[in-house]
Formats: sequence, C-alpha cells, structure tokens
Amino acid sequence: MASVSARNGGVKQSWSQIVCRPMPGDVARGRQQRVAGSVARPQLGPHLGPHLGPHLGPQSRGTASGTTATGTTIPRASSALSPEPDGASAKVAYQGFPGAYSEIAANQACPTHETLPCEQFEIAFESLSQWAADRAVLPVENSLGGSIHAVYDLLQRYRLHIVGETFVAVNHCLLVLPGVSKSDIKTVLSHPQALAQTQEYTRRMGVVRQEYDDTAGAAKMIAEKNLRDCAAVASRKAGELYGLDVLDEGIQDMLGNITRFVVLSREPYMIRPGSGLRNDEFKTSIMFSLKEGPGVLFRAMSVFALRDITLTKIESRPLRSTPLVSMTSMDWDEGGMDERGMATPKGSEGFNYLFYIDFVGSLGDSNCQNAIRNLEEFATMVRVLGSYPRDMEH
Repeated sequence: MASVSARNGGVKQSWSQIVCRPMPGDVARGRQQRVAGSVARPQLGPHLGPHLGPHLGPQSRGTASGTTATGTTIPRASSALSPEPDGASAKVAYQGFPGAYSEIAANQACPTHETLPCEQFEIAFESLSQWAADRAVLPVENSLGGSIHAVYDLLQRYRLHIVGETFVAVNHCLLVLPGVSKSDIKTVLSHPQALAQTQEYTRRMGVVRQEYDDTAGAAKMIAEKNLRDCAAVASRKAGELYGLDVLDEGIQDMLGNITRFVVLSREPYMIRPGSGLRNDEFKTSIMFSLKEGPGVLFRAMSVFALRDITLTKIESRPLRSTPLVSMTSMDWDEGGMDERGMATPKGSEGFNYLFYIDFVGSLGDSNCQNAIRNLEEFATMVRVLGSYPRDMEH
C-alpha cells in the first residue's frame, strides 16, 4: 500500500506515531496506577467488564466526547494530547512468546514501546485494563484462516477501544537445532493455524504434526529441550532468538498469507483538527444487535449503502447472553425466512446474532455519525469499538 503520513504543526508524523501516541490522561493515571514490573500473567478479576445492554457506547473517563440521544458515544476532536511517555514506561501487550508474529505486529504498530508477552489473549486484555500496559496488539483476522473469534468475543466483554490497525505478512519457516537435517525430523510443532497453513508441505515430509500454543513457543521448547527429531513452524525472528537454523523458508501452502491486528487502548482515539488525515484514511469498527424480523439485516446495511459508506468487513457471532430467539411470527404458509434466507416454521427458535462491522470513515464525519444514529433507531444495541487511522503503510 502507498505510504501515508500526517502533518501536524509542520511536523511529519508516521502512521505508528499517530496510532501509539498517548490518549488524554494516559500518562498521569498510568504513573499512579501502573502495576510494577512486567506482568505477563496478572490475576483476572471477577468483573471483566460491563455486560452489554441497549445502546452501549464506549464510555471513557477523561475524554472529550459527545453522546447521541440513545447513548452511543461519538469521539470529538481534541486540541491537545498528553506528551509521549518515556520509553521505559510505555508498554505494549501481545499474546505469545518473544519471536511470535504478534510481537512483530506489536513492534510494527508501536515501535517506541517495550513489548509485554502474555500467555493468552485475555491476559493481554487484562494487562491493558489493569494498567500493566499502555497498548495491546491482537490479531482479529487472517487472509487464510478468517476471523479470530476469541478476540472478537473479548472485544465484546472488555471496555477497551481500537485506536489503530496493522498488517503482518506471515512467512513460515521450518526451524531446527543446528546440525539437524530434514531426514532427522519426525515431528513438527506449531500453533494449530500455522500447521493448517503448512499442511501440504508437512504432509510431503511424512511427519507427525503436533499442536502447540504458540509458534515461537514451539521454537523455544525445541531449543530448551534439545529436541533433535523435531522442527517448529515459526518466524525467522523466532529462530534467531532461540538459536535455531532455518531449514526452509516460505513453507506456507498459499502465498498472500496476511494477518490483520488491531491496536487497543483504554481511551478512544481522538481526532485532532489539522491532523492532515482525510476521512477515507480512517476506519470505524462497531458492534450491534437487531430484533428478529424480515429484512432487518438488509435495513442495517442500507444505513451505510444509502450514504455511500464503504464496508470493509461484516462478521456475525451468536449473542452469548441470549443465544436463542423465538421466531413465533413466522409460518411455513407465510413463507417465513430467517437471516440466512432459510424458510423457518412458526414457533421455532434461531440464533440471536451480534454483528461486527468495519467501515471506511471517521466518526468525526457527520455522514458517518448520521449512519450510526440511523442504525440506533431500530437496533437493540449499538456500540462503537473504535474510530481510528487505517494502516496505509503496509
């Protein structure tokens, strides 16, 4: 993609500088509440975030924002932001071991921040929520494997905000201990997705595929346990970190393997006047639910189509709090149809869906604000996950 920069007061800013600058109140509150040391495994509290209710918006302390009549928060322009925290205090959390693709994404999105590895996705969310980190970078979709549903479910549960995105090209390598040849390998270890993306390659090798929690973690274990009959599928960086040789590179079955990551913050991204960014250089992510009925999803999509707003993603997930909904208004004789276009008998039940949508545009734009307000008129719940600069550099 073409490289895009923003100008603010005559100073040229890179995409990562825009995304990873602190939000209002980050520094002052962080110095008072930050957990001491690098906490990769914080204790999860019993209250992980407010339950979803009608028309929930991202309520954040210390931010300049406006609220629609039904309660969805619209970020407003901020004329001043806190100074950049010093390098020793700024941390970005990610899931995985050092050398994981998530660490590559974290360094790419927040190059001035110290990385904080976390064992699980939820620990990364909790690290950010409990002030152990200033940002978190998590994968949300892969060009081959699709959406990472565990992260979408956590976005629903936690009151954090998407403030940026970044893309990482996945280049899988076959990593072994020095001196090991391909004929010595009996087992290949890696994350399930990495094994699935290299299935044809490992099938030709005639080896046993064994799942591991993390690509870099598999490389680390081979190095620590001196497993000379095993190989790991991981990044070249993981091989360099753990002293492994790259026996083969680019072993994924299909080219164009790219993962999209989002950058999370405790505060929403605030749109600054004079930033130099056009409206089409922003992306907005929302989640919403709808009442059961004919044409309701079409009506929701029309909110954006009629305003010439481009959708870049739509994802549906069963709503965990109320997964089933009664379809008593439908009848075979009346030609009742569910959201998938399937005929549904009277009195049956179907899934109650939560929809995630990304669209091009900023909530600082009145056209986008009106689309959200229009959606609120008939949606049972609308929540803005973030309005942020698109990654135009990768």
